[in-house]
Amino acid sequence: MEFHTVNKLQKEALKKSATDLTRLGFALFFMIGVLTFSFLKNGGISNNMFLAVAALIGAYMAMNIGANDVANNVGPAVGSKALTLTTAIIIAAVFEAAGALIAGGEVVKTIKNGIIDISAFGGNADPFIWAMMAALLAAALWLNFATMMKAPVSTTHSIVGGVMGAGIAAAGFDIVNWSTMGSIAASWVISPILGGVIAAVFLFAIKKSIVFKDDKIEAAKIYVPIFVAIMSWAFVTYIILKGVKHIWPKILQSLNALPMVSLEITKKPTFTVALTIGLIIAIFVYLLVKKRVNSNIMVLENTRVSVNTLFTIPLIFAAALLSFAHGANDVANAIGPLAAINDAVVNGGVSSSASIPLWVMGVGALGISLGLALYGPKLIKTVGSEITELDQIRAFSIAMAASVTVILASQLGLPVSSTHIAIGGVFGVGFLREWLHVKDENNHTIEEDIGIIKDEQQNRDAYKAELKIIEEKSEKTQYDYTRIVELYKLIANEKKIIKSTKKNIKKAKKVQYVRRDAIKKIVAAWLITVPAAGILAGLLYFTIKGIMI
Repeated sequence: MEFHTVNKLQKEALKKSATDLTRLGFALFFMIGVLTFSFLKNGGISNNMFLAVAALIGAYMAMNIGANDVANNVGPAVGSKALTLTTAIIIAAVFEAAGALIAGGEVVKTIKNGIIDISAFGGNADPFIWAMMAALLAAALWLNFATMMKAPVSTTHSIVGGVMGAGIAAAGFDIVNWSTMGSIAASWVISPILGGVIAAVFLFAIKKSIVFKDDKIEAAKIYVPIFVAIMSWAFVTYIILKGVKHIWPKILQSLNALPMVSLEITKKPTFTVALTIGLIIAIFVYLLVKKRVNSNIMVLENTRVSVNTLFTIPLIFAAALLSFAHGANDVANAIGPLAAINDAVVNGGVSSSASIPLWVMGVGALGISLGLALYGPKLIKTVGSEITELDQIRAFSIAMAASVTVILASQLGLPVSSTHIAIGGVFGVGFLREWLHVKDENNHTIEEDIGIIKDEQQNRDAYKAELKIIEEKSEKTQYDYTRIVELYKLIANEKKIIKSTKKNIKKAKKVQYVRRDAIKKIVAAWLITVPAAGILAGLLYFTIKGIMI
């Protein structure tokens, strides 16, 4: 028997080892391919080897973004069983790449959010190139480590920390824009709180309007189309503001080519325009969903499980749209510094913004998709099922929080992180379940503890009533005095039992609904992302400088 068990374990270990080697092989093949392509394409440029190595690091960074950050977009949908892991990876990979290639932008800020003042380099390209390479590699290494530890962290904060650390190493502390860093630090608090509150509000609204009703089916006929329409409104507005802003002028030019259409060409859509387009599409979605719900409602049972199925298709759209917007925005985290290095090598100078060649954009798009496919499942499972239990309604609320929070924050000028918003939404849903005392069908222990508390409270009240009667006697016997002492002890004991039982209930609920160890690990990773990436980038800068001089 022992030999059979050892043999079985050995086979499993070999199988896992083979899988890990296959993943590593694909990753290395992609990075070496990017290195070779860049070297051959830019063969006539001096310092082309620098650019080729930077392209390799950019590919490595893009894969780490796919492995870590994309999990926030599809994790809740997978955890709720609305999507299988394989389907989610395919959808996310396609839409991430589409967002990066279609709406990733022709020009990006090479220094993310104005973290450092590039004038401190004095136009000297070499230390600037070393700093950008150090920043890119430090951010990628930190993301790789966070993914191994199953901690979803912000890729934006990772590259910000890398740029800050490399900048300080190259030109001192004065190079850093500390007010911008203060805003980023504020986002550590603002993002998860806003995401958590908005997710909890939507979940509570769905529970009150549908789940807690006696006739859930009739309530679903009324409110499901409304909730899905609100989601459509939010997501269309979100995509227009964040996903297609880079190609907005081209969209307007295409519309102007139509007869009887004359639109003013603007650099990006206004909030009012995005909101109006979103509202128009939301009205169409409301009518479509209402018709679909009414046609399918007769085959549904009057249960929460049946109501959950009505949110499956909206969740699939949400995962796709979140992935598209993420690809459009966060591809710059992988290729922004790479574009800066490309511009510095080609033009021999330092610029705050740079054109992104198509091949550089392709490195970011393909790298994110490949990283997601190879190493994304670990973080997808963490976000989807290892923090709190999710179903379609809860995952829908998290998706709503992801879009609505970004819209609100952008209009209020608040700094936020999409990663922190999504994870905050998962926390918010879990904590709402605790607050509402939602019990799992197997949770008999809490029910028993509640019964114990009721019994002990009755005993305590009876002892207090007896004590009051005795104390009100004008003349007391020796027995009365003895009984008074006994009653005080009994009452104190009942209070102790009640207090202890309440603690057990509270502890059991916390373990059941939100994993506290997951919270501690993720929050710790958030807090140290910027300084960890910064310190690593500084060390790498001095290493690169030492090699080159």
